[in-house]
Amino acid sequence: MNQHTPTPAPSRVRPPRQGQSKGQWAVEGKTPLNHNEEFKAEHNPLEVRQRIIDVYSKQGIESVPDDDLHGRFRWLGIYTQRKPGIDARSTSKLDAGELSDKYFMMRVRIDGQQLNLDQVRVLGGIGVDFARDTADVSDRQNVQYHWIAIEDVPEIWRRLESVGLSTTEACGDTPRGFLASPVAGIAADEIIDPTPTAKAIAERWIGDPQFTNLPRKFKTAITGHPSLDVVHEINDISFVGVEHPELGAGYDLWVGGGLSASPRLAERLGVFVSPDDAVEVWAAVCGIFRDYGYRKLRTKARLKFLLAEWGAEKFRQVLQDEYLHRELPDGPAPAKAVGDADHVGVGEQKDGRNYVGFAPTVGRLSGTILNGVADLAEAAGSGRISFTPHQKLLVLDVDPDKVDDLVAGMEELGLTAKPSPFRRATMACTGIEYCKLAFVETKGLAAQTIGELEQRLDDVELPRPISLNINGCPNSCARIQIADIGLKGQLAGDEFAFQVHLGGGLASQERDEAGLGRTVRGLKITAAELPDYVERVTRSYLSNHEGDETFAEWAHRAEEDALK
Repeated sequence: MNQHTPTPAPSRVRPPRQGQSKGQWAVEGKTPLNHNEEFKAEHNPLEVRQRIIDVYSKQGIESVPDDDLHGRFRWLGIYTQRKPGIDARSTSKLDAGELSDKYFMMRVRIDGQQLNLDQVRVLGGIGVDFARDTADVSDRQNVQYHWIAIEDVPEIWRRLESVGLSTTEACGDTPRGFLASPVAGIAADEIIDPTPTAKAIAERWIGDPQFTNLPRKFKTAITGHPSLDVVHEINDISFVGVEHPELGAGYDLWVGGGLSASPRLAERLGVFVSPDDAVEVWAAVCGIFRDYGYRKLRTKARLKFLLAEWGAEKFRQVLQDEYLHRELPDGPAPAKAVGDADHVGVGEQKDGRNYVGFAPTVGRLSGTILNGVADLAEAAGSGRISFTPHQKLLVLDVDPDKVDDLVAGMEELGLTAKPSPFRRATMACTGIEYCKLAFVETKGLAAQTIGELEQRLDDVELPRPISLNINGCPNSCARIQIADIGLKGQLAGDEFAFQVHLGGGLASQERDEAGLGRTVRGLKITAAELPDYVERVTRSYLSNHEGDETFAEWAHRAEEDALK
């Protein structure tokens, strides 16, 4: 295939049938076709901020009308969390009001930026003072708190904004927080530094009324690192660093990726985007989604469904003709990935210093830990940290002679730069502990499973880590379809179990192209059976793989009996 030709992507997405109403503004007008569209049309959802400050924080949660509580609050990064004690069987039976506690999950928008130590300490302080010492790093490079009371939200915002952070559009039908290379601007092998581009897009468009009413969420990723470290194949729009033979360093443009219950991998449009054009191109793609995205059914209201109908060629044509009013040059595809995308361990910076990547257990941190990280980073001569799209934490700008002391200190906080294969490669979503959509426990189960696997598989050497992603419901916040072993929580008859997906993955130094995992028919694994199953399938792989065959390659080749 010519490198300028858009790459076809595997998909389980089907667009709506022809002739059916889809709620596309550019085709059918802006008449709201469901209640979500109605409350968004009433006024800019971001206006709820002032009501939170002036009214709700003073009068309490009982004063909040439903459209604000379960709707517009999301535009400010706030969700009601699951009420403790509600049985998982009620997840799909009760409405949001019945499932919701009086406390909130709050998501802080990081946009992939490298955080200075003042910012880290503010994040840690908020966790300690207002969130019962919670503070998780998500696979979107965000910090998530729990147990937030509405009365405390204005003070939390004040603290965040004092150091240049925000919760604006961290959730909702908006351009969500960006993913950006956590080693942007410092890695010795970087193709292009995406920091100025990501910052320019966020400063120009986040909070702009033009994009506060999208059909649903819109996810952005940008990297200039050869490890392809921002999971670009599963975002609505991604800019991937490439070197054009005539035009120099810039970006290859990918659109239409997303997982959830209907996974679809993004497609290349085959165009080259210069850094000077990236802000305009981002707005044009987001504008296509706003104007042509499907709004009638929430289950079809992601950009991937439009891509499934249009295809990459038509999308590129609309982008150029209707939004940019000019053609973009053809461009090269990204080179094969080099290096580890999670950046765990010690890496070299272009200035001679080091960055050191640590693995929290499935992203679980705390305010206390963040404060400790800031102190240890400062002692190591560092003034910055970053989070990764793989629930990892990096300390940047470390003097080489202080790396060992930093690693030892972080171990005492429970953060290791030399994790076991499963501690390194296991991810988990929030799960039933806090999430209203979940059927099963995830983070605690994942931590327990990691501990057992470290003991059970201590006698074997894995050629490379086997990724284990655990999700509490079908929505795939933990990316189950692109893991070596992906587990989807669900109600199976009278018990709760995991559906098993095997052999998924994104482009990496082990594989040339992204691919979705295969579902093992008839296989359901309970939480109690999980360590047994992972040990069994891992040993089956080690006994039966051929040559340097990866787990994913073996899982797609193997007979189903070998996978059970």
